Amino acid sequence: MKHLVTLFVFLALLCGHSFGTQPNVLIILADDLGYGELGCQGNTQISTPHIDSLAANGIRFTSGYVSGPVCSPTRSGLMAGRYQQRFGREYNPGVEMTRQGLQALWPKETTFAQHLKSAGYATGMFGKWHLGFEPEQHPTQRGFDEFVGFLGAAHTYLDVREGKRDPITRGTTPLPSVEHTTETFGNEACAFIERHKAEPWFVYLPFNAVHTPMESTKAYLDRMTGITDEKRHTFTAMLTALDDAVGKVLAKLREHRLEENTVIFFLSDNGGPTSTTSSMNKPLRGYKMQTWEGGIRVPFLAQWKGRFPAGKVDDRPIIQLDLLPTALAAAGVEVKPEWQLDGVNLLPFLTGENTAAPHDSLYWRMGEQMAVRVGDWKLVKASDDPGDDEKPGKKPKGGAKLFNLARDISEQHDLAAAE
Repeated sequence: MKHLVTLFVFLALLCGHSFGTQPNVLIILADDLGYGELGCQGNTQISTPHIDSLAANGIRFTSGYVSGPVCSPTRSGLMAGRYQQRFGREYNPGVEMTRQGLQALWPKETTFAQHLKSAGYATGMFGKWHLGFEPEQHPTQRGFDEFVGFLGAAHTYLDVREGKRDPITRGTTPLPSVEHTTETFGNEACAFIERHKAEPWFVYLPFNAVHTPMESTKAYLDRMTGITDEKRHTFTAMLTALDDAVGKVLAKLREHRLEENTVIFFLSDNGGPTSTTSSMNKPLRGYKMQTWEGGIRVPFLAQWKGRFPAGKVDDRPIIQLDLLPTALAAAGVEVKPEWQLDGVNLLPFLTGENTAAPHDSLYWRMGEQMAVRVGDWKLVKASDDPGDDEKPGKKPKGGAKLFNLARDISEQHDLAAAE
């Protein structure tokens, strides 16, 4: 019997984890990546094999949403597991508003990292924060043991000195240089995993790719042959760099046999701003800053080898608010009613235990723009302004429109009068 126990423990370690241990949690967040830009989403122009592998080895959600059509509100909702309107995060704050402490993530909101840190996880964040500049709003004050990144809405990819008020830092110490932010953030995540491979960890990896400014290295630009449009040429180089960085992180998991003990989510923070970056949302209508599908429905992938089915396409609506309760359930943490989380634990839905829809309804609001989805039906008031730049004052024209998304994913046929 003693030898059998020893063999059992050895086999468990060989598989990369002990049975019953807390799984690692990895959230990879792209910035301004459109719905139709990945190979697994149908794009044949750009090769994204590493990100696509998450769909091949896991689940691709064709109705995966975020709770805001812009960066900071989505990130607030993700960190809190609650609709951001509950704590004043409906819009992207300007730099000065954030510096004055306005519209930062409220201290009373317990973050994703704080929840998992309390459950014994090592926590690291590498990338774009966009949830406050003040010392008490810093990632290392909101549950993250380690942080390499920047605090604002956007940053150059090649120069750490850009904007003295928002340097790229390790903790709170500015870095002297950076090769390229996409590569740096991916490498830092790999180093964190290497240091903490023997304990449960949470890595939040919010890249600033493929957000403006449009910048890439010569090595990646040279790889993008046959694309004559300058903006599109740079965008494809930026997305390829993002895919390579994701590939490095996944390779690190395989190196230490951690894939079977790591829950991975990949998604974008909102739809693509097509006119400024060329990021496409096809076949969806609309862009970033709008409550049309193109602003809020995003690429959304999940992988947990051995637990989630491989190569599955799931069209049930889910939202980024679901990630926190799902991760807590995987970690064995009981969600308390007083936390008032708006997300749903997706585990029984993803493992096949529950075949129903996770949500009865989903909601969006940004000023006078709004949307509600119930089943296949979506009621929406959205701006028809074709521009994608950030204009919080954008207003919809006319009344609410009604669409059946199962029959009309592009929101072309308003059924409000008929229905």
